[in-house]
Order: sequence, then C-alpha cells, then structure tokens
Amino acid sequence: MALQDLTPQLRTRLSRMERAVGWFVFLATALLVFGFGYYVYHTAERKGWFVIKAKFHTYIQSSTGLNIGDPVVMMGFSVGDILSVHPMQPRDPHNVEVAFEVRDPYFRYIWSEGSVVKVNAADFLGKRQLEITRGTNGYEICVTQPVSTFTNVDALRQIVVSQPGQWQLSQDVTNETGDIVFHAFTMLDTTNLQQIADLVHGPIYAYNNTEKDKKHIVASWHARNHHYEEFTPGRDQAWLKAVESPAVTDQLQAMISQVQTALPNILALTNRIATVLDNTASATSNLNLTLVATRPVLTNFAGITAQLREPGGLAVLALGTNGSGQIQGVLTNASSLLAHTDTNLTAMLFNLAGITSNLNTQVQSDTNMLGGISKMVTDSDDFIQGLKRHWLLRSAFKVKPTNAPPVNK
Repeated sequence: MALQDLTPQLRTRLSRMERAVGWFVFLATALLVFGFGYYVYHTAERKGWFVIKAKFHTYIQSSTGLNIGDPVVMMGFSVGDILSVHPMQPRDPHNVEVAFEVRDPYFRYIWSEGSVVKVNAADFLGKRQLEITRGTNGYEICVTQPVSTFTNVDALRQIVVSQPGQWQLSQDVTNETGDIVFHAFTMLDTTNLQQIADLVHGPIYAYNNTEKDKKHIVASWHARNHHYEEFTPGRDQAWLKAVESPAVTDQLQAMISQVQTALPNILALTNRIATVLDNTASATSNLNLTLVATRPVLTNFAGITAQLREPGGLAVLALGTNGSGQIQGVLTNASSLLAHTDTNLTAMLFNLAGITSNLNTQVQSDTNMLGGISKMVTDSDDFIQGLKRHWLLRSAFKVKPTNAPPVNK
C-alpha cells in the first residue's frame, strides 16, 4: 500500500511516529556514546593515562610470583604497574630484569637515599609484589625540570648575572679528596660560580627554577656521576636497588628441611622422655614400699602422742615408771637439807654476833686504835696523790673526758 493512498490523518500520524523513532534512536546513540566515553575516561584516569609516569627498572634473583601488569605499591597505595619481566643475557651478573612505571605524584617520593624496591610475598601461594619505600634523604631520582649543560663558564656567568636568583646547580661539586663542596640545588651567583668552575673539570649542569615543568620526565639522577642526566621518555629507565625476600614456597621448603634435620633429635628426645617416665614409675613403686614400711613408725608415734596427752605423761616418758618415786625422794632430801641449813645459818649468825661484840670491846678498851687507823688512811691518800703528780706515773691517773652537758652561764 503506497503512502499516497493513505488518508491525510494517517499520513500525519505516521510522520509523527517517524520523528519520535528518530529522536529515540538519536538519544539512545548519544547516551551510548556518552557512556562509552565516560568508561574510557574513567579507565584512563584509573590507569594514569593523563598523568606523568616515570619508568624504573631493577634486578632480582627470581621472577617467581611476578607478572606483567601486576600493581606496584608504595605506602599501601597502588602507584604503578609492572611493564616487563625478562631474563638477562647468559654472561650477565644479574638474573632477571623487572621494568615498572610509577605515576605522578608518587615518583616524586623516590629519592636517591632511602628508596629501594622490596620484593615481598603477597599471599601463601607464591604470589609476590613490588613495594617501593619512600625516600629519606638525597635528591629526586626523576624530575620534570629541564636541565641545561654548560661547557662555557663565561656563558653561564652571563646568564647568572642577567637572571639573578633563577639558576641552580643540578650536580654535586666535589674537591680532590671526593668531599662534596657544593650540593645540588645550590643557588648560583658570581661568588660561588668561579669556585665551582675551578673544581669541575668538565661541563656544569644547571637548571632554571622559573621554567615550567614538562609533561614528562626530562632528567634522572646519576648516582655514580653525581649529577642529573637527560632522560629520553619511552626509552630511558631509572635504576633502583632491589631488596628481595625469598618466596613463601622457598621459606616453607627451608622450614621442612629444618624439620627433617631436627626430626632424629626429636625422636631421641621422645625416647629419653619414655625412659624418664619408666624411671618415674619405678620411683613411685619404691615410694609405695617405703610408705608401707613407715606405717609401724607412724603407729608408734600416734601411741606416743596419746601418752603425752595424759597427766604426767611427759615425765613418765622421760624418766620411766619409777621416775615419779625417785623425784619424790629427791624433793624430801632437799627439804631436809634446807631445814638443816636454816639451823646451821642461825648458829653461824650467833657466832658472828659474838665476834663483832669482842671486836667492839677491844676497840673501846684501846683508844689509840682508831687514831692509828685514821693516820694510816691519811698517809695512804698522800702517797697516792704523790704518785699522781710523778712524771712517770701521771698518765696512769689521767681522767677521761665525759659527755657532760654544757654548763649554762
């Protein structure tokens, strides 16, 4: 049925439907293109397609657990990916070379001192990953600031004079003994430029700190030559030292080897433990026999303690059954002895009273006796005082000082 055979109303409705279908297809196509573009942009942003990336390489002993595309981490963040893992030439001293890239701004944390590549175990199935440690000192290994090489000192001097405070060193300047006199990033001026020219026997590396950073890596630090060298993007790679730990499988194999080595000693130890247990069982058996032998002793000790609880039990135990009568006889003899002693003491006192009475009578009858005794005492005192004053015996009568309290004035 041709379109011109339709009624005007049907032709109008059909035109409207065609326009609606066309708008629907257009909007669906636009949404599809927008979604695909957003997916590509999000993927590019996640993979770092729009940021600056620095390429590094390192040498390791084994490629076990490392694959192309595996993430590279730093401080717990995913900062890049592994680009290649391949073996070295047969006569090369290294085994495996691993190339990887680090995105901006994380490559700015990689410095000449303190930054290494750690090859750590990622799981218990042999998987490993690369971890870069943050630098602690030194210089950034990769920079985006252009570095200029000057072979003519006069030309560099004219630039420094015309642009003061803008040019800095891109190298370490050492003296004859190898000591660093001027560090990299030292500001250049007319004062130190002549000293640097006298020490450097070759080109001088410097950069202008006012120039904008490039959108790619332009120079890398050469540790052996102590200066920044030009970096060709896509071809040159900076080098990092690797610290490789053995894979989990190797560690398990070493552990199993140690267990196998120690197993005979463990078996010998179990045999010794069995011998000790047998000796312990024998000792307990002998102890049981000893307890059976000591049972009569314990019975006798119980009888002794029961006897001690009775009145006078300690005396009967110590002196026997006749001890009580013997003690009673001793007490009777002691009482009799005390009675005779009292009688003898009374008689002795009477005799002493008679002696003193006779002495009193003689003293009263002889009046010169007391005077003689008094004179003898006085003469004895004078004799002693004379001995005290003699030079030979004076020290014998010296009075020792005492801790007498001070006299209050």
